[in-house]
Amino acid sequence: MDYNTLMSYIQHFGYAALFFALWLGIVGMPIPDEVVVMTGGAVTASGLLHTLPAFILTYLGVVSGLSLGYALGRWFGLSVLDRLRRKEKMRKYIDFSEKLVHKYGSFALVISYFFPIIRHIMPYMVGLNKMAVWRYALISFTTGLVWTAIVFTTGHFAFDHVQELGELIYHLGIKLLWIPLALGGLYFGIRYARISKNRKGGDKL
Repeated sequence: MDYNTLMSYIQHFGYAALFFALWLGIVGMPIPDEVVVMTGGAVTASGLLHTLPAFILTYLGVVSGLSLGYALGRWFGLSVLDRLRRKEKMRKYIDFSEKLVHKYGSFALVISYFFPIIRHIMPYMVGLNKMAVWRYALISFTTGLVWTAIVFTTGHFAFDHVQELGELIYHLGIKLLWIPLALGGLYFGIRYARISKNRKGGDKL
């Protein structure tokens, strides 16, 4: 499905098209979530759909699609992850997701929302690690609301440039995956240096 097909579906099926385009993102829809969500904002600017119901259905599509990944990870565990690992292109994203979970714990779920592909893998990972349902819902639904609001609003103002801008954000997000790990390494490096310094100071006393 390309951008023009998505627009055709929205014209024919309205709000439901936004929901299902995002909900089916879990199975690897060929159009990025960023483009779908921005399109939701753009069609409200054009008057094709009303803003509030379009935003609500878009948000529900985002969080329900990712929650399906969490459920699969929690109930089917390693079988789902092993199947994903068989795809060569997915291995680096799975490895990256595992590193995020190892370094940031529950906060990795927040970080993942702002990076394409990782956004869909992370729910599998935290489900596999048996994150409590209430914790997953609290973190994912709250972050999802913020992320959807930002991207939806951007699409509302971008209007005719949604496809180009959405794809740019998608590709930049993939290229910038190293940033959280670099920041994490810097943080823990500084923290370790301070602890070592404090210990040396205590030994002198």
